[in-house]
Amino acid sequence: MKALRFYAKRDIRFENADAPIISDEKDVKIKVKAVGICGSDVSRYAKLGPYVPGNVWGHEFSGEVVEVGSDVTKVKVGQKVTACPALFCGKCEACQKSIFAQCENLDVIGAHRYGAFAEYIVMPERNVVPIPDEVDYDDAAMVEPSCVVVHGYYKTGIKAGDTVVVVGCGTIGLLAIEWAKIFGAKMVIALDIDDTKLELAKKVGADHTVNTMGKEPSEEVQKVNNGKGTDIVIESAGTPITSAQSFSLSRKGGKVLFVGIPYGDVMVKRLYFEKIVRCELSVYGSWNAISAPFPGQEWETTVHCLKTGQLNVKPLITHVVPLSKGREVFEITAERKEPFGKIIFHPED
Repeated sequence: MKALRFYAKRDIRFENADAPIISDEKDVKIKVKAVGICGSDVSRYAKLGPYVPGNVWGHEFSGEVVEVGSDVTKVKVGQKVTACPALFCGKCEACQKSIFAQCENLDVIGAHRYGAFAEYIVMPERNVVPIPDEVDYDDAAMVEPSCVVVHGYYKTGIKAGDTVVVVGCGTIGLLAIEWAKIFGAKMVIALDIDDTKLELAKKVGADHTVNTMGKEPSEEVQKVNNGKGTDIVIESAGTPITSAQSFSLSRKGGKVLFVGIPYGDVMVKRLYFEKIVRCELSVYGSWNAISAPFPGQEWETTVHCLKTGQLNVKPLITHVVPLSKGREVFEITAERKEPFGKIIFHPED
């Protein structure tokens, strides 16, 4: 089969790879129809390199079931599906407590085993999630990043009437804006330094947008929130600067949720860090998108809201291109040659 294989920083190749086969009675073989580039893929391509040179990567995907193991009952051939990319060990203390996101040996497809930047992928049945006919393949490939956001919000206990500030308006930030509204937030403030992203933030539901370039973000938030901070702060930019600033954006007794990953040391000003103690903040880290019963309520919730139209991910998708153009597309992300949001590959185009 044809696949994108990642060999080193900025070295990805569209070439032949061995097609995966069903080796377990609980395996499901899927023909990949759509697969998205994650922000972590962009960072790994340009900055970090692969875990396993020559591996097929990619973990946000949807497709059609083409073969099932003898004991598979959850899905059938011809069915539209997505799949949770996380692989937990089932043996460590966290797994025994069904806290799968904290598994000591947690892995993700595309890291050490073949991922979905390919024509086919084989997944364990427990990871496979059926998709209703009303949801197209491109939207279904957005289920996993949506679940990342929902997983984090569940930690905060978000409720109707809350005020939310979202720091960073990439894919995860835009999804955080949409989900804040779905959960009933009365006000969502979006912060970024890119006006194009802020325009998109408005389209998906942000009540206020602020370009924070050269500004103190906490002062800007207070201007639009009656001199106060917000109930919930979502850090989704994943930069050292925004990670430090996020503590200053909350009201007293508020909550700060980190879903972004800064690839650099976070140096926090004393006045920002003091907020944790003096304002009695609750600070959450959120990793992955899984809970019990696996893969978790995040997946059921996202699929349901896509089906009903409450969640609209189409505005987030800016590029749909053949998988064969993978190298050129990743160079665009590395060089920032043009604006981009979620990029979706079609393996068979």
